[in-house]
Amino acid sequence: MLYDVSSTWLTGRCCALAKFGHSRDGKRDDPQIVFGLLCTAEGCPVAVEVFAGNTADPATLQAQVAKLKERFGLEQLVWVGDRGMLTAKRIDEVLRPAGMNWITALRAPEIEQLIDAQGPWQMSLFDERGLIEITQSARYPGERLVVCRNPALAQERARKRGELLKATEAELTKIAAATQRSRNRLKGQDRIGLRVGRVINRYKMAKHFALEITEQRFSFTRQQAQIDAEAALDGFYVLRTNVPRDKLTEVQTVRSYKSLSQVERAFRSMKTVDLHVRPIFHYSEPRVRAHLFLCMLAYYVEWHLRQALKPLLYDDEDLPAQREANGNPVAPTPRSTKAKHKDLTHHSADGLPVHSLRTLLKDLATLTYNVASSPLNPKAKIILTTRPTPLQVKAFALLGVDPARTQ
Repeated sequence: MLYDVSSTWLTGRCCALAKFGHSRDGKRDDPQIVFGLLCTAEGCPVAVEVFAGNTADPATLQAQVAKLKERFGLEQLVWVGDRGMLTAKRIDEVLRPAGMNWITALRAPEIEQLIDAQGPWQMSLFDERGLIEITQSARYPGERLVVCRNPALAQERARKRGELLKATEAELTKIAAATQRSRNRLKGQDRIGLRVGRVINRYKMAKHFALEITEQRFSFTRQQAQIDAEAALDGFYVLRTNVPRDKLTEVQTVRSYKSLSQVERAFRSMKTVDLHVRPIFHYSEPRVRAHLFLCMLAYYVEWHLRQALKPLLYDDEDLPAQREANGNPVAPTPRSTKAKHKDLTHHSADGLPVHSLRTLLKDLATLTYNVASSPLNPKAKIILTTRPTPLQVKAFALLGVDPARTQ
């Protein structure tokens, strides 16, 4: 069971659920609500629940466990959540007492502790599959750890860190120069500290610099040892699960964790791309909950439409087979030959134009149902439907719908 949490802002302050909290939308001046989405391993939405806007992500887990056990009668399932959701505390207080299984990831300090206890990992161990499995760990008894390394992710993190360090250093250099200029010199710990604080808060690189602020001067140096220690973990992430290996291999564990992207896709569709859950103008708590529930139902319909209409969309129809053929489950799964052909020609294998779901629905909307009558007998109704195009015929066939039927 995939589970993740998002938030969205509300207009007005009348709703009891509207609270100020960590805004993922950048709307710090507006109250918000938090909502958690449960999906199957394939990304099909199962349930949604709305919480007050100041609810922390892990605090929503208890309600979801109770819901699945009491309402759906599920006793054995595997919870998949990111490191911010399935924390060590929530595992010990919620999942373990309930007899649930889990797949989550370790935080950076926990990875460092693991390396200190077992020693650094040899890079050559990750050459073939990009992962190694640790079956015995004193810190995680009865659990399995899957250490993964993604070279592409390592390069991206190194690039981003380098750019942020360079930008931070450039701004701090300007401040240091301002404390040394002959005219309008910047001085005073308070004034210098405010300027430095704005730079540090902007680039989030304070941990990599040693700062010295006095009444007359400002200086800084890079903490290279700390930068190197962080760089050594670039591209690494460690998955933690209590599912036995005979039920879930290490490869399946990695694929299950990566399937959390399906929940992120659902949030993206609901909030920005297709369904536009925001802005929310309802004031009463039941109406706000109903609004989110209807949006989830709409995404449920969209998910099934995408599954049925894949041959006419840019989606990769052979993605499951590509995942099985991919020897490195940590690396991105390459698109199949059929999908690349659609990307290149913008046509399917049978010569029909390929669409996004939005443009395909717009094309299907041109098929109209008309009721006409003649002056000779106005009471006689004549039913006329436009003739479907080959694309529309194919789409309705995939959906199992006969457009000629009126009832």
